[in-house]
Amino acid sequence: MRILIAGACGFVGSTLARTWVESGAGHRILGIDSFARPGSEVNRLALRELGVDLRHADLRSASDLENLPEVDAVVDAAANPSVLAGVDGLTSSRQLVEHNLLGTVNLLELCRRRRAPLVLLSTSRVYSIPPLASLPTRVVDGAFEPDPVGVLPPGLSPSGIAESFSTAPPVSLYGSTKAASERLALEYGETYGFPVWIDRCGVLAGGGQFGRPDQGIFAYWVNSWLRRRPLEYIGFDGRGHQVRDCLHPADLVPLLERQLAANDRAKPRVVNVSGGRASAVSLRQVSDWCRERTFDHPVAAGARARPFDLPWVVLDASLAAEAWGFAPRRGTRDILEEILRHAEAHPRWLELSGTP
Repeated sequence: MRILIAGACGFVGSTLARTWVESGAGHRILGIDSFARPGSEVNRLALRELGVDLRHADLRSASDLENLPEVDAVVDAAANPSVLAGVDGLTSSRQLVEHNLLGTVNLLELCRRRRAPLVLLSTSRVYSIPPLASLPTRVVDGAFEPDPVGVLPPGLSPSGIAESFSTAPPVSLYGSTKAASERLALEYGETYGFPVWIDRCGVLAGGGQFGRPDQGIFAYWVNSWLRRRPLEYIGFDGRGHQVRDCLHPADLVPLLERQLAANDRAKPRVVNVSGGRASAVSLRQVSDWCRERTFDHPVAAGARARPFDLPWVVLDASLAAEAWGFAPRRGTRDILEEILRHAEAHPRWLELSGTP
């Protein structure tokens, strides 16, 4: 099978490409990327050495996709992945929409012409902000968790956020572009008769992730800790109790294999994929792990709040497990250890990946 990976030189896309090549499954990987992201050149060179066919293509330009070779399947791992995009003063709202929505439209047109199945990697940020922001929580072992005494919103349980949870706005501009991409992808698939699968991912993390706090918080935190850079718990109680789940993108590959080979209309088109409750970790707990593995380092308590920050975002991936046999192999400590090893081997990784 020839698989096209859009965003092949980003962290997720490059990890998928490398994992497929090293698995010996025999797939031919065609990767496209704009190569605009700081750090992408490192991944470009590494993938070329593995024999990945890499082409320049800006997904905002439909003509960039016209002369690509025939492909059997498409994985869309290309996006501006920051929830602050369009409001951070560094990127415009138009750029965000062009990258995340128009880019998906151009890929859908390619799939339509070639009848190629598509897996769209989406995000937990399609879920509605107000009920998550007002979630009743308590602190246990240095981390927020849903308060069992409180009333939880529909679609949320102690196991996490289910696919039935509200996606009503506001979800952030970033979340809206991904939600719109999901709907368009499903409509294209139904209208033109090609399979579309949507995987709503939790926090994807691992060694070699570009270390920016708005996009790769675990990589940023471990790299910054190791370099003794200033760190700050932002918002809430200023003590780092906010929680996210964690998933290594290599653990997506068995799921993608099954989805790209399937044409079973009974399978759910949209599933959550994450490490779930077992992988949930707070920033304070990440700090404790860093302190245990390296040395003590102060973290400031910040009173300021950032747009769209939430206390507890953990996806319930039980539907993906039931429908597809999805089962992550790497736990949070495995992922943090991989990040630390990479940080030790690349002392200027934050600078290389564009972190000031």
